[in-house]
Amino acid sequence: MKKALKITGVTLLIITTLLVAIPFAFQNQIKDMVKNFINENLNAKVEFSDVSLSFIRSFPQAYVTVDDLVITNYKPFENETFATAKKIAFTMSVKELFKSADVDPIVVNSITVDEALLSLKTNALGNNNYDITKENENASVTDSTSGFAFDIEDYKIHNSALTYIDGKSNTEIYISELNHSGNGTFSEEQSQLDTKTTANVSMSIDSTTYLNHNTIKLDALIGINLKEQKYTFMKNKGFINQLPLVFDGYVQQLEDGQIIDITFENPESSFKDFLAVIPETYSKNIEDVETSGDFKVNGKIKGKVTETTIPTLDINISSNNASFKYPDLPKRVNNITINTAIKNTTGNIDDTFVDIKTLDFKIDNDVFKSNAIIKNITGNMLVNANIDGTLNLANITKAYPIDFDKQLSGILKGKINTSFDMNAIETNAYERIKNNGSLSISDFIFSSEDIVNPIQIKTASMTFNPRNVSLNNFDAKTGSSDFKATGTIKNLLGFLLSDKNLHGNFIVNSNHFVVSDFMVEDETANENSNKTSSDTESLKIPDFLDCTIKVNAKTVVYDNLHLKDVNGTLLIKDQEADLKNLTSNLFNGVLAITGKVSTKTDIPVFDLNLGAEDFDISQSFQALELLQNLAPIAKILEGKLNTVIKLQGTLDEDFTPNLSTISGDAFAELLTTSLKDNKASILNKLNGALNFIDFNKLDLKDIKTRLDFSDGKVNVKPLSLKYNDIDIVVSGSHGFDKTLNYNAVFQVPAKYLGSEVNRLLGKISDPEVNKITIPVTANITGSYTSPKVQTDLTSGVSNLTKQLIDIEKQILINKGTDKVNNLLDDILGGSKNETTKDSTVVKTDTTKVDTVKESVKDLLGDLFKDRKKTQDSTKKQ
Repeated sequence: MKKALKITGVTLLIITTLLVAIPFAFQNQIKDMVKNFINENLNAKVEFSDVSLSFIRSFPQAYVTVDDLVITNYKPFENETFATAKKIAFTMSVKELFKSADVDPIVVNSITVDEALLSLKTNALGNNNYDITKENENASVTDSTSGFAFDIEDYKIHNSALTYIDGKSNTEIYISELNHSGNGTFSEEQSQLDTKTTANVSMSIDSTTYLNHNTIKLDALIGINLKEQKYTFMKNKGFINQLPLVFDGYVQQLEDGQIIDITFENPESSFKDFLAVIPETYSKNIEDVETSGDFKVNGKIKGKVTETTIPTLDINISSNNASFKYPDLPKRVNNITINTAIKNTTGNIDDTFVDIKTLDFKIDNDVFKSNAIIKNITGNMLVNANIDGTLNLANITKAYPIDFDKQLSGILKGKINTSFDMNAIETNAYERIKNNGSLSISDFIFSSEDIVNPIQIKTASMTFNPRNVSLNNFDAKTGSSDFKATGTIKNLLGFLLSDKNLHGNFIVNSNHFVVSDFMVEDETANENSNKTSSDTESLKIPDFLDCTIKVNAKTVVYDNLHLKDVNGTLLIKDQEADLKNLTSNLFNGVLAITGKVSTKTDIPVFDLNLGAEDFDISQSFQALELLQNLAPIAKILEGKLNTVIKLQGTLDEDFTPNLSTISGDAFAELLTTSLKDNKASILNKLNGALNFIDFNKLDLKDIKTRLDFSDGKVNVKPLSLKYNDIDIVVSGSHGFDKTLNYNAVFQVPAKYLGSEVNRLLGKISDPEVNKITIPVTANITGSYTSPKVQTDLTSGVSNLTKQLIDIEKQILINKGTDKVNNLLDDILGGSKNETTKDSTVVKTDTTKVDTVKESVKDLLGDLFKDRKKTQDSTKKQ
C-alpha cells in the first residue's frame, strides 16, 4: 500500500513537473504561430510584450495569453492606434499545439479579452481604419491558410471601451465600461447564444446628442442560424438607464447589408418608467417617487440596412394626465401630457423626423405648453416649435432633483413660434430664421462662467421678429452696477443653441457703472506651472459678445476713478473693446478717450489716446498714478491742465495699466497755474543753491511741453519758463522709480550777480553791457524725494568772458587803443594789454583773454561763496 502511494505521489510529481515545464518547450512555437497568423491576415503594425502558455490554468486544455497588444494603422490612418488590449487569452486542446498552422487550422475553444480599447473610424473620404485584413478570395474559417479555426463555447470582454467616429455622417458613438459575455456552440449550423451585456453609451449625430453616458443593460438569448446568417432574439430584456424594454425579432446578414425586423415596448405602463429613461445622475433615486398616470413606449424597426438606406422607424412615446412628486421636494408636477413619435417611412435616413405633438405640464398654477417638429435630424436639422406658458424658475429645483451651480429664480412668460434650420444659425442666414412672439422675464438671476457677478434682471421684455429680436426693456443689476438697455439682437438662437457669439446693438443707460463688475475671471491665469505670483485671476472681456453699445452713464467707476456723465460708443468683438469718442467729466474738466483694449492674449493690452481739457492739476495728479509718474513735480501745482497723451502697454490682473510696460508720448499745457504753499523738496534745494530767483514768483502760465516715455523712463523736451527777466530752459528725464536727471539753465542778467560784477561792468560805458546774461546751469539728480542740486558755472564764465572780450574788440575798433588800455587797466587792476590795430581787425593777446577769464571766474565764484556764507550764518542764528 505504501509502495502504491509512493508510486502515485511520484507520478503526480512528474506530471505536475511536466505541466509546468512543457510550456517552455512550446514557447517559441506559440510566438511563431501568433506572428505567422498576424502577418498572413492583418495589414497593420502589431506589437505585443509577450506570449505565454500554461497547462495548469485551464487543465486539461492549453491556456495561451498575448500581453499588451497594440495594433497601429498604416495609411491613410498612419500611426493612429486602432486597438489595444492588456491581455487576450485563448483556450484550446493540447493536441492543437502539435499542429502546424500551415497544414491544419488550429481550433480555439474560448477567448477572453481584458481592458481593450477599440477605435473605429471612417473619414470624410469613406476610408475605414478597420479595413486591415488582407484580402484572400479563397480563404474561409476552415482554410488552413487562415491559421486558426473557431469552435467557441464561451467568450468574455472585461472592462473595455469602443469608439466609433464616422466623418461622412458626422456620427460619434462612445461605449465605455463595456462588459460582455456569451455562451454557445458556434460550430453547429443552428445553435443558441446566451449573452449578458452592460455598458455606458453616448451617441451624437451632427452635433446633436441623443445618448449621454446612458447605462445600457441587455440579457439576450439569441438563436443563430449560420447557414442563413440569421440571428433571432428569442427571450430578451434590456434596460436604457432604468427603463425596461422587451423586444423580439431578428437580424439577418446579406451580401450588401442587413435585414432588421425588431419590435419593442416597455412591459409596464407606469409613469415611473418615464423617469427611468432619464440618466440616474439627473433623476436620482426614483424608487420612492410618487407617480400617477401612464407612460408607454413601443416601436418597430423594419427594413434593410445598406450604404444608402436604413430601416423604417415607427416609435411612439405617450403619457396622459400624469404626475410625479419626489418625497424630499415640496412641489408636484401635474397634468403631464406627452405625445411624441419618431418616424421614418421611406428608409431614406434624411427622412427621419421627430414629431412632438404635445409636451405639457403644470407646477402650482403655472402651465407650460409646447410642441415641435424636428426634421432631417441627421443632416441640416429643421425645427419648427411653439412655446406658450409661464414658468417659475425657482420651482424647477423644488419639483425635480436637478442641481444648478446657482439657484435659479424669476418668472418666465412666453408665447413664441420659431422656425429655423441649424445651418442658418451656424452661418447667420437670418432670412431662414423665422421668429414670432414675445418673451418676458422678471426677478431673474443669471449666472455664468463668462461673467464675474450674477446678473439680477428686474424686468426684461423681448419681441421676436422674423429677422431679429427687439429688446424693448431690460432693467438689471450686477455687483454694484445698475443698467437699463434697449436694442436689437440678431442671433439669439445661435447664441442659445450653439457656440455662436451674441450679435446686437444696444443703448445702455446707467446711474452707477463699475467696469470690473462686467469682466470675466480668466481661469487660465492659474494654469501656468511657472507662475510665482498670487492666484489672483486676470479679467477678460467676454468672448461671446459681438455688439455695439452706446453708453450714457452718470457715474462710471474704473479703478479709483469716478467718471461723471460718460457718453460714447463701445464696439466689442473678439475680446476687444474699441472705444469711440468716449467723453466724461473728470477733475472739474473733460476727458476724451479713443482706442482699443484687448484681452485676447494672456496679458491684456491697450492702445489709447487720452485728451484732457481744463483738468484740475492738483486733483488729477493725486488720483492718477500714470500722471504722477509722467510729471511728479506737477503735484505741487495748482491750476488747470490741458493734455493729449498717446500710450500703449499691458494691464494688470485688476485691469489697471502696468506702468513698467507703457510707452507713448504726451503734450501738456498748463493754464493759470501757481505753486502750493507746501512746495516740494526739489524747489527748496534750488532755492538754496540760487540766490537770484524766488520760485514763489515763477511765471507758470501758458507753459507748453512735450515728452515721451518707454521702459519706465520719461524724456522731457526742452521746456521754457520765465522769472521776471530771467529765461529758464529745463530738459532731461526721470524714471517711474522717481529718479531724476535734469538740467535747468538760467539766463541770469548781470545785474543779479552782485555789486562786484555790477561795479566791474559799470566802468564799461557801452549800452551792450546791459544785455549781458550769464547762463547758470543747475544739475538736478538723485530722486524726487531726495534730490541733489549742483550748479555749474563753466558756461557762465565762458559766456561772460566772451562777451567782455567782444565788447573790448568793439571799443578798440571804435575809440582807439589807448582809451581801451586805460579802461582795461581800471577793470583788471592796471594790467597792460598790447594790441595792434589795422583798418579792420584788432588782435588781442591770449594772455589778456586768460586774465579776463580768471577775473570773471573769481568774481562769480565769490558770488556763490558769499551766498553759501550768508545761508550758513543764517542757519547758525
